[in-house]
Amino acid sequence: MLTQDDILNALRAVKYPGYSRDIVSFGLIKNVALKQGAVSVLIELTTGTPENVQQIREEADRVLKQLPGVVELHVDVRAASGAKASAQSPWANQNRVPGIARIIAVASGKGGVGKSTCSANLACAFSHLGARVGLLDCDIYGPSIPLMMGVHEKPTISPEGKMVPPANHGVKLMSMGFLLEGDSPVIWRGPMIMKTIQQFFVSVDWGELDCLVVDLPPGTGDAQLSLCQTVPLDGGVVVTTPQEASLGVVRKGIAMFEKVNVPIIGIIENMSYFVTPKGERVEIFGHGGGRSEAERQKLAFLGEIPLYMEIRMGGDEGVPVVVSGAEKPPGQAFIKIAEKIQASLKVG
Repeated sequence: MLTQDDILNALRAVKYPGYSRDIVSFGLIKNVALKQGAVSVLIELTTGTPENVQQIREEADRVLKQLPGVVELHVDVRAASGAKASAQSPWANQNRVPGIARIIAVASGKGGVGKSTCSANLACAFSHLGARVGLLDCDIYGPSIPLMMGVHEKPTISPEGKMVPPANHGVKLMSMGFLLEGDSPVIWRGPMIMKTIQQFFVSVDWGELDCLVVDLPPGTGDAQLSLCQTVPLDGGVVVTTPQEASLGVVRKGIAMFEKVNVPIIGIIENMSYFVTPKGERVEIFGHGGGRSEAERQKLAFLGEIPLYMEIRMGGDEGVPVVVSGAEKPPGQAFIKIAEKIQASLKVG
């Protein structure tokens, strides 16, 4: 029997014109009514030209007519005025960055779960798989990407007045850490953070990228909100450790992505277990919490990252383990996850 979930799943095939995201993940489906094969759908666009309205209506009509059990169909697409849209939706001013095909945010609900390590190694893994990659460090207060990627020089300035990101290991990089002197702290309020993150997109010459990986700070604050308001994200990856203390906070990160209409690619369980020199497996933080949470939330489980000395050493030395040993188990753990993400979003 036809259900509302069937209708929403069908509408996920309808992309917003000019974007890789669908109208369901954008939060544009305002009402679905279903009774004895009669289907009525209300779609509200925060902004939209008459051409966009017509295209979405036709595409929605096409995919829904293909569903078995649809006897009668009515698709209503409405577009708000520009002024009304700005008042209603903080996402109305999102703009794609020319030249960047995909933007993936890596997040966690709390610090200390290895999110930046995962971001750096995933970026290098995408490069290893043949993609043109950038890595943006959005942790304004505690930038760690410069250390992990082994880059400490400042960006140069292009003839057009934009910052040219330095690169290493095949990845273009931008971080607040490149703009600070020594160990100078950043003592800013929210508006300054929002402005800086906007500048990381409009004032940086990223060139042509298949994928930009964004390392978010822990939590659900100004940086995360600013990113989601500035550019449309193609997906979010959530990093957790196995124990309940981490998972409880990570659920907030998942809820954040859902509230700002960012599709969640999946969950990574970091520090999953440790293998002693004698081959004994020790589950220091428990095991399986990430997979169980993914199943509970009906999300993809992207994989486990065991505790390897090489991963920590690579971060301290500025040579991620994917670069120093792509064929070894520590590097392969990240590459396999990158392959899953690549297949999901068609990166590269």
